Amino acid sequence: MEEEIDLKNILKMFWDRKLGIIAIILIFAVIGAVYTTFFTNPIYTATATAILTSNTESGTGSEGVTTTEITLNNSLLSTYREIAKSETVVNTVISNLKLNISTEVLKNQISVTSATNTQVIQISVENADANLAAKIANEIRAVFTNRVAEIYDMENIKPLDDAKIPTSPSNINHKKDIIMFAAIGVVVAIAYVIIANLLDNTVKTAKDIENITGLPVLAEIPLCDFTNGRGRRK
Repeated sequence: MEEEIDLKNILKMFWDRKLGIIAIILIFAVIGAVYTTFFTNPIYTATATAILTSNTESGTGSEGVTTTEITLNNSLLSTYREIAKSETVVNTVISNLKLNISTEVLKNQISVTSATNTQVIQISVENADANLAAKIANEIRAVFTNRVAEIYDMENIKPLDDAKIPTSPSNINHKKDIIMFAAIGVVVAIAYVIIANLLDNTVKTAKDIENITGLPVLAEIPLCDFTNGRGRRK
């Protein structure tokens, strides 16, 4: 019974401050909308893909890819990812495109992955300029392909899809940011209610008097309104 009463008191504590809770959540949601709209610099991500293929020249050799070649290609995927981000490849890209950017900065903008259970290599580039992001991704793929041919003396990497110019930033998600800030507002609102309740030492009910004094309340005087000519308890 005591637990049920306590639960009611807790719910009443939050209900009494519902307007403050709603206001805090709305304020944080608005802050999230303003932040993601005006204070987040857009970053665009462009991705060029390549695929590991048979090392046979066009029109010669067996048709298709052999099991041995698939096994070799799979074992080289991790190595290829490192080659694509190597200083040699990155510096060549900077030189070819005449970029005004350092090697380390560009390397941090590049990510090279392989699609799960496939031989597809994805070369992604992040940049504040959408056009430049696509141009760099395509150039890295071309330089990387040539570099692999030089190192291994085989041409087993072919272009798959060119990087397209991204039309929307990859680091901005208005809905997600607003929900995240609203969630923070919920936490702040809960903290506000708890702290306000702890600091509130006013007496509101007979139960409060009993809790403070440890003595039972013998009687209560009702608050009446006589303005309408008859007593009425408020």
